[in-house]
Amino acid sequence: MHRSRLAGFNIDCQTDDLQEAADCWSAALGYERVATAGDNYDGLQTPDGDPYLEVQAVDHESRIHLDIEADDVEAEVGRLEALGAKRLAAVESWVVMQAPTGQRFCVIRRGHKDFDETANRWD
Repeated sequence: MHRSRLAGFNIDCQTDDLQEAADCWSAALGYERVATAGDNYDGLQTPDGDPYLEVQAVDHESRIHLDIEADDVEAEVGRLEALGAKRLAAVESWVVMQAPTGQRFCVIRRGHKDFDETANRWD
């Protein structure tokens, strides 16, 4: 048994100026820009309990991807593979996947403070 839930969304920006990109999305969505721990990310302050929203500097074409958080990343990856998703890469503590319909997404370690109360249970 493991648990998972939608963690948040990443606005992938092919840019050399992350701050400018984050400022643009901050103004467009009305969420305050907040610096995050990584050099390639800036966060946008979403309402408490909502999925997070991050602006990420990337080398690939710009797109939006979602993150699924799990208390057992490998179990969640296996569950999603059984649904037809493909594992593309393991990066640090997360796995990049692709849905059967082509969308990319990541499976990450649990991190939301309300994970225990809001995650789906998979047997």
